[in-house]
Amino acid sequence: MEDIKTLASEDAVSVNQFLIQAAAEKVAALKARGYLASRAAQAVPGEFSRVLAKAGAPVALPGDELPESCG
Repeated sequence: MEDIKTLASEDAVSVNQFLIQAAAEKVAALKARGYLASRAAQAVPGEFSRVLAKAGAPVALPGDELPESCG
């Protein structure tokens, strides 16, 4: 409990507000995980490669080039 009090104090909020925010963040993360899992279940194997093949060869726009030090 002391850790929670310390973190809430550092965030300049009450312990209650800190716990409510933590719970809201956990709910959001679980909802996002469920959403992504349901979308992944609808995926068609090979479809992504087909779409990428239509896009053609990648061309870097001016300013998008990698620095030579990355090379």
